Amino acid sequence: MGRGVTDRPDVVIVGSGAGGAAAAFALTEAGLRVLLLEAGPRFDPARDYPMTQTDWERRLFPAPPGSRGDILYGDLGALDPADAGLQSYNAVRPRGAPGRVRLATTGYSHVRGVGGSTLHYVGEAQRLHPGSFHLRRDHGAGGDWPLSYDDLAPYYDQAERLIGVAGPAMQTGRPRTAPFPQTAHPLNPAARRLVEAGARLGLPFEANSRAVLSEPMDGRPSCNYCGQCSRGCPLGDKGSADVTFLRQAEATGRLTVLTGAEVTRIETAPGGRIAAVHVVRDGLTARQETPVLVLAAGAVQTPRLLLASAAPDVPEGVANGSGQVGRNFMETLGWLGTALVPGLTDSHKGLPADAVSWAENAPDGVPGAIGGCRYTSSVLESGLSGPASYASRLVPGHGAAFQARLRAVFGSAVTVGAIGAVLPDARSRVTLHAERRDANGVPLPVVSSVLTDNSLTLLRHMAARGRALLQEAGGGELLEQVSSWDRFAATHVFGTARMGVDSASSVTDAHGRSHDHGNLWIADASLFPTSGGGEGPSLTIHALALRAAERIAAGG
Repeated sequence: MGRGVTDRPDVVIVGSGAGGAAAAFALTEAGLRVLLLEAGPRFDPARDYPMTQTDWERRLFPAPPGSRGDILYGDLGALDPADAGLQSYNAVRPRGAPGRVRLATTGYSHVRGVGGSTLHYVGEAQRLHPGSFHLRRDHGAGGDWPLSYDDLAPYYDQAERLIGVAGPAMQTGRPRTAPFPQTAHPLNPAARRLVEAGARLGLPFEANSRAVLSEPMDGRPSCNYCGQCSRGCPLGDKGSADVTFLRQAEATGRLTVLTGAEVTRIETAPGGRIAAVHVVRDGLTARQETPVLVLAAGAVQTPRLLLASAAPDVPEGVANGSGQVGRNFMETLGWLGTALVPGLTDSHKGLPADAVSWAENAPDGVPGAIGGCRYTSSVLESGLSGPASYASRLVPGHGAAFQARLRAVFGSAVTVGAIGAVLPDARSRVTLHAERRDANGVPLPVVSSVLTDNSLTLLRHMAARGRALLQEAGGGELLEQVSSWDRFAATHVFGTARMGVDSASSVTDAHGRSHDHGNLWIADASLFPTSGGGEGPSLTIHALALRAAERIAAGG
């Protein structure tokens, strides 16, 4: 065992995504010295996001060595043939007989690297609906947050200012004390069609709130509307954690970021405090002491590390006196549908997820279900931004007729994306595999996630509303459908170290501080007692991390 990887800092943070980066910013601004341990690499936008090359459409977000963690999948649920109408398919690979179980097609989409998954997110920056904070109290299911929307509102304000969120003058269902820092982005042609269709169906759309600059700010340019946010932003206008929180934190001189630093174990001391973390970097193992530890590795890797750190004094894992670490896993419940609209052009231009409908986002927004949903214009978010995507998904055939058809319809796609709430279920959790381990000997995480009756009710509703929107927008046949019914493909996951008032049923308090260990804090979506009604979680993670860092800097 080697000595520590750096001089003794005031705080050690594990993970540099939405939570770790925001915490690092606030702690360094408060004058504390922070060591940030990141398992993945540092990305170079000029090298890694080359959007000007002719093969740009074939390039997804890069996956250099070390930038993805191995994740295994357990019980993902059986498929009821009665819901076969929700089966995923497209015009080029039409549906066959449905399988018997859900499959992890792309699984949990995450990035290990400086900035974490904010590097490849599309930049939605949304506050949770106020009702989502009190789901069990008001609706008898799910969980309750040990804080309210009003408690988090000042930190939402701060995060929006720091990353430069653009949004409408008024936003449905989310009280504000000040306008968005930046003006809303213009809507692309597909979004404008959905605005018109939604108005007729009672599903009003509005400009989405986006962590993408509509005006230059802090040395970052305004968006050029290339539409490729999920492939990585080469300009820096998207508010990913590397060009916002981390850039400013490093400028203080009080932040040290170590890449390729895999934390393999958390060591506890007599009396229950965290003594150190064990780190593997460049093949060498070191023991890093820490007065304060902040875990921000995400809702899969955070519980994995806590469980894998079991020792005689913590036989069920670190911070797991409640037995809740790894439980209450909530996935992304999603539906997406695409149709071609005759006469529409240029739907491949603009900003992903530029228009959103919050009409059914409240916890009682969908009849017969608990927890709401939202709808977005998702042509670019779904990757329909060039001719290759049309040819591989929407336009079957070959030869001259195929080429003519492709030219005729390119730019006419309209896509509706819907995301809904997920309630915790005892079958849905993160555990450790009994045998399989990574290169450092840490057991691999196993994700089990089963759709409940509530999720299926929401999914059927989202599909019906999405199809109605496409039809009202002038769309023809549904050429593509992707749904959580048969595919586990989560972009956001939540709940595996949830916060709460009662230490017997939660992992942390209202500030993310472990009930079991006074110097251990968590600052990622593991904390969420509820998933929300389809909101992107990054802004809430930022706000929670800023709030926790304020408490840490004040002495806990």
